[in-house]
Amino acid sequence: MEKINPLATSLAGLSLSSPLVTASGTCGYARELSQFFDLGMLGAIVVKGITLAPRTGNPGTRLIETPAGLINSIGLENPGVEKFISGEMPFLRQQHAPVIVNISGNTEEEYAALAARLDKVAGVSALEVNISCPNVKTGGMAFGACTIAASRVTTLVRQHSQLPLIVKLSPNVTDIAAIARAVEDAGADAISLINTLLGMAIDIETRRPILRGTFGGLSGPAIKPVALRMVYQVFRAVKIPVIGMGGISTWQDAAEFILAGATAVGIGTASMVNPLAIPTIHQGLQAYATRQGVRNIAELRGMAHQ
Repeated sequence: MEKINPLATSLAGLSLSSPLVTASGTCGYARELSQFFDLGMLGAIVVKGITLAPRTGNPGTRLIETPAGLINSIGLENPGVEKFISGEMPFLRQQHAPVIVNISGNTEEEYAALAARLDKVAGVSALEVNISCPNVKTGGMAFGACTIAASRVTTLVRQHSQLPLIVKLSPNVTDIAAIARAVEDAGADAISLINTLLGMAIDIETRRPILRGTFGGLSGPAIKPVALRMVYQVFRAVKIPVIGMGGISTWQDAAEFILAGATAVGIGTASMVNPLAIPTIHQGLQAYATRQGVRNIAELRGMAHQ
């Protein structure tokens, strides 16, 4: 008799063996994590953000540890799309998990060009569109800061790719549900949230901000209650699936996000602290599903709304 996988789920047309995915930017292109566990345990590998041209990232301090997380100012360092395709995709194609490529751009045209280039690349299963990037044509406002810009980018990417389209939302907005509805209407197949919250740290001896750019992205346990609240709100606002992330460190955290409405959950900072976090969470979720008396953990999705 075929063994039933209690963690199997589907997301935007993709079959996932687990709801656990990597959070973009926290595991590079998964080579490091492959030293610790079989990447086939993952529902999907979400790779570090890719841009059209290579980027060296921000100078100076890039990571600051806080009492409950990290502040990062990496600056989207990456080899560029062509080097990613030639240098990273051969390895990723050998893993037994769908590959979701996170894309970033400074203009709408850059997003469109990335989507078109990746559309027919073997092994790319879906795109995750990072709309937390600054739109240089509008003075640096993030694409995800308003419904119009978020909708325009989503529409343009949709026009240039047949791949499942996941839009990653910024939490640094006043109405996350409105942004979610806008990208759904523009053609998104799923939504991931949240990206990092803006934070900063000051060196009390030099009396200056530690990061060259003053502010950075706060991740880790400190942001979990905010992320959970936003996933809960977005699940109620849209009909497409949600990938929840933000401070998930334990299987209990992951279960909360699923109960709030998440189809899948992203593990990020936790894997940087403990590279075995994902296998531990995976095992805990399996046991939790059994104790809850469900054949599949998807049966618990959104139950906090009952």
